[in-house]
Amino acid sequence: MRHRYCGRLLFASVIGRLALGMMPVALILAAKADGHSLATASLLAALYGLSPALGLPLLGRLADHRGLAPPICLGAAVVATALGILALAGTTHIPLAAACVLLAGAACPPLEGGLRSLWPTVLPDDTHVRAAYTLDSSAQQIVYVTGPALTIALASWLSPAAAIALAAAATLAGSLAFATVRPTRTWRAPPRTPDPLGALRPPAMRPLLAALVFLGATVGALDVAGIAAAETHDAPWLAGALPAVFSTAGVIGGALFLRFQPANAPRPCHLAQLAALYALCWLPLLAPLPAPLLLVAALLPGALFVPVLTVASITLTTLAPPGTSTEAVGWLSSAMRLGLAAGTALAGPLGGQFTVPLVAAALCTLTLATRITPRRAPATT
Repeated sequence: MRHRYCGRLLFASVIGRLALGMMPVALILAAKADGHSLATASLLAALYGLSPALGLPLLGRLADHRGLAPPICLGAAVVATALGILALAGTTHIPLAAACVLLAGAACPPLEGGLRSLWPTVLPDDTHVRAAYTLDSSAQQIVYVTGPALTIALASWLSPAAAIALAAAATLAGSLAFATVRPTRTWRAPPRTPDPLGALRPPAMRPLLAALVFLGATVGALDVAGIAAAETHDAPWLAGALPAVFSTAGVIGGALFLRFQPANAPRPCHLAQLAALYALCWLPLLAPLPAPLLLVAALLPGALFVPVLTVASITLTTLAPPGTSTEAVGWLSSAMRLGLAAGTALAGPLGGQFTVPLVAAALCTLTLATRITPRRAPATT
């Protein structure tokens, strides 16, 4: 943070991404206030959660072609307009509300990909860049802790529409603050060979993204598991406390990883090893623990989540062909979002068991170990 531009870039990107943490809860509260069922409210929230998976890779590719500022400003303008209409009109007319939600999600500005493309230009060496990746992954956890809490507080004090309006304002303000920084205005991706597959061209990229879908599914399943555990233990507070403890542990784990990271860049085998340890950390949650000990057990996978995500981001950036870094991070975000949605969708019918995130973490490890980690050449005589 002592280096020029770094603090403003990180802070602006967090503000610009705050809507990602606010809107799912705001949509559920707004729809319920307008008389819709919980099922309808959840569908609106799910639509918002999935639609960035469509838009982020496309806006990322545009950023790699035309620079960061145009797609960030374009996306922020569309998001602010769509959320502004939604805040004024409400969710009474479901087709209009769904169209606004779809636009607001699909036009999400590529701030995460832009930030990770800029780190090498504003920091002096690879060690600082890896530290910045860890810091960014930790800051992302703050978005998903602060966003829902801010939404609930504002909706209780004023209305859900006020929370939606704040999400629109935060997206616009953060994006403009990010886009007007000099490194953002001047950044251009390295020359690239035209390729329809873009960032997906390397053979190892697609298995890595599949592993990230499984990684995202662990978090999506945890939210449902928290609700199920709250009902089992007759402790309503557990539904919110469990994801919050997981995310808070992620911030702490990211800070420790930042402090003790190895001097050399991590290799794919290190990612597979971290993912295996992450999977093992879900095992204590299968035990019949009382509610307070469940929170303690959730600290273990939570603390490993940010290091796994950080090393995956570094691996993905290394694999991405020259000139596709922003698009590649867009695919990372898409994979994580698809996993979140899939984990939530699967965990419900399966009763919210902690087996679901454990199996998803194991599949993540298996994919990385068999498809990403390079094989040793057979010995020759």
